[in-house]
Parts: sequence; structure tokens; C-alpha cells
Amino acid sequence: MKTRPFKVAIFDWDGTVVDSVEHITDCLHHAATTIGFPALERAAYRNIIGLGLVEALKQLYPGITAEQMGSMREAYSRHFMATSAANQRVFPGITGILETLHGSKRHCAIATGKSRRGLDLALQASGLAHWFHLSRCADETRSKPDPAMLLEILAHFQIEPDEAVMIGDTVYDLAMAESIGMPAIGVTWGVHESEALAAHKPIAITGDMAELQALLR
Repeated sequence: MKTRPFKVAIFDWDGTVVDSVEHITDCLHHAATTIGFPALERAAYRNIIGLGLVEALKQLYPGITAEQMGSMREAYSRHFMATSAANQRVFPGITGILETLHGSKRHCAIATGKSRRGLDLALQASGLAHWFHLSRCADETRSKPDPAMLLEILAHFQIEPDEAVMIGDTVYDLAMAESIGMPAIGVTWGVHESEALAAHKPIAITGDMAELQALLR
């Protein structure tokens, strides 16, 4: 795909910027067992990371009632908020990439399945808030893989899809970019493996932070 030089780099958060996949898996397990739902294999919890919490729980537990959903969301939120600050481990190399993008006068944004409350806490705990000009969360728009959050980011910056790039570790990230013709880069240090990411035709897939930095020059 031939693209224009990108003006905005849009990052997923969990599994892309921070090493939080196991923390989220623990929170989902805790929430489910707290209200009496059966524990699932950790791979099942990992696979839905990137979706909004409502969409994730519906996929994990088909037939979940509204009351059960409310109870599980409350249990998840309590455990997440109590343990989040200690679990925002920024992947080595990410800060350097953000510095380079800032130095080249390009904008950085976040498109995440997290709630606004959860992302704001994570940004503060990670120390990365000042690098990002804009963010969109699943509870203030539609969940991935719907491209609504990407379209809102594009509208804010008044740019076209091929003037931005989406960076993410899940098929949900790449699918929403693919649906609007936005270039995407898949990273393999998070949830989904190369084969699954490749199905959504990213311009590159990498497991190397230095390579990602080179791709974003």
C-alpha cells in the first residue's frame, strides 16, 4: 500500500505500549470467580484483550445477564484500580519512539479498549501522559474492531486515513484500521501472533522495538 507520510501515530495501549496483558488476565479471572463464574483458560482471557470490557465479557461468557455483567464489571474495576499503578510497565524502547515522534513534530494518539478512568490512571502511573495529544476509549465511543475511535481521531486532526498509522498487538487493532484504509503495524510482543495479525494486511509486523522505530521514521 502506498501511503502519504503519516502525521499521526495512533497506539493501542495494553500489550503495545505497556506490558499489562498478564495483569488484565488476572483481573478478568478475579472478576469472574468473585461472582461465581467458572475460571477459563488464561489464553481465553488473553485473546479478548483489546475489546471494550462489555464486549469482552459477552464473548467470554455468552448469555451473561445484565445483572451479572454489572457485578463482574464492578469486581473487575475494583481489582484493576487497586493493582493498576504497580502494573504499568512500559515496554523498553517505547519512550524513545515517542520522543522521536515528538521531535519530528508528529502527533501521537491512543485508541484503546480501556475505560476512560482506566486509561487516565494508566497514563499517570506510566509517566507517559505528556507524549500523547489525544486518546479515545471504548466507553466513550464504540469498541474495537469498529473504527469509530479512529475516525474520531482523524476528525480531530483533520486528516485522511492514509495520513495516520495504527500500531497494535491485536487483530482488533488491525481490523479497525483495515476497515477504513488506514495503514497499520502489528507488534508481536503483546497478545496475538504474526499469522493472525497478517490476516488484516498491515504494512509491517515486527517483534523488534528498533525495527518499529525505523518504520515510524
